[in-house]
Amino acid sequence: MMLNILTVLGVTILGTVLSCTISVLPALHAYNVLGALVLLFYWLIEKGMSIPSEVFLPFMAGIVVGWSMLNTIPSILLGAPDESAMFTVLPGQKYLMSGRGYEGTMMTGVGGLAGVFFLVCVVGPFAPRVLPVVQGVLRPHMHWILWVIITYILMSEWPKGGNRGPAGLAKFADAWRSLGAGLATFFLSGLLGFILLYRSPVSVDMAFQNIMPAFVGLFAVPWCLLNMISGANVPPQRIAHSLELNGDLILRSAAAGGLGGGFAAFFPVITGGIGGLLAGHATAQRDEKVFIMSQGVSKLVYYVGSFMLLFVPGLGLTRGGAAWMMKGLYVPRSYYDYFMVLGAIAISGAVAFLMMGPLTRATIRFIEKVHYRNASLVALVIILAIVYLMTGWGGILVMIVATGIGLIPVLFASRRLNCLGILLLPIACNMSGFGQQIAMWLRLI
Repeated sequence: MMLNILTVLGVTILGTVLSCTISVLPALHAYNVLGALVLLFYWLIEKGMSIPSEVFLPFMAGIVVGWSMLNTIPSILLGAPDESAMFTVLPGQKYLMSGRGYEGTMMTGVGGLAGVFFLVCVVGPFAPRVLPVVQGVLRPHMHWILWVIITYILMSEWPKGGNRGPAGLAKFADAWRSLGAGLATFFLSGLLGFILLYRSPVSVDMAFQNIMPAFVGLFAVPWCLLNMISGANVPPQRIAHSLELNGDLILRSAAAGGLGGGFAAFFPVITGGIGGLLAGHATAQRDEKVFIMSQGVSKLVYYVGSFMLLFVPGLGLTRGGAAWMMKGLYVPRSYYDYFMVLGAIAISGAVAFLMMGPLTRATIRFIEKVHYRNASLVALVIILAIVYLMTGWGGILVMIVATGIGLIPVLFASRRLNCLGILLLPIACNMSGFGQQIAMWLRLI
């Protein structure tokens, strides 16, 4: 028993430390690394090697938790906007451009730690009794709930223009510039989702990474390109000795972020960004510190919560890429697996938070010596290499097409959230029973 405890502790810390390398590289997702690890585990099993669950379950949990918390470092410190976007960027980037990037990063870390507490101490004890009942009640209604969410996302993309040009058609066109770009992004990404679902150019052998090159193109590559052509210069960053947070701010951020991340983790296809949008509107949080911390809570609860749901006894929901990859390797069977994963989440969250300060300071020193344009170029080369090695030229083709779609919201100042039409539209159609008919109209089957 003591050996099992030490094994779980050791591999959890090892997975969390490995996630540091994944997290500080811009645009590199934990799921890409997990996919390679799953292939390695399959290969070892085929060679006759027995790998106990006490090894790979907490190891994968450590990677997911560590990445969910530490990925905030490049997203804030290496996401500098140029002067034309300074009034439309999120608070995290505003902190960076005012020399407070360390403070903004650490606040999301506090939010991530609050998310760990929310999952382990609030959700964990009640999940086996409550969530199977909730799932049984909601299962017949998932399709129309998803359509309501899609409608809300599109309707909340409010016109941002309408102040230029003479009255009439010119102002109308200016008002619909960003709104039209958002709608075009959603439906074009939805069309790409149908193609990947029914006739993907990615090899069948790498089917579990089918969506990866599309997500890289929609989100990561435009982000790198924008950094490389941006005219911004990051000001010197100050290392704050106090975040000036109190219990009220942390509780409000935990409530908003836990609601959004939990909703996204439980419902199919809904991501952390969508959950954060819905929770932010529902709770009407205006404080910048609460917003930054709630994003840390929401991201961690979404990624880690969707992985944790697979282990809840009596539920066994498969949500998120990590859970799908895990399910092909191992099916949880008991409370033993559930509590082992909860323990691994708690340990990994604590270790990741302790690592966040030193890693943030190291990244700040890095961007002071190496311009973030060069860092983004290196990240782009790494991304291209990963996509090619894991999905071949078919994946590169998908990535290029997705990059064209992902650049639309960047160029026309609409929500990048609309790129999630790649998942929302085809799956909502399939859940409603007419996805196959649409695929036939598109000559995909």
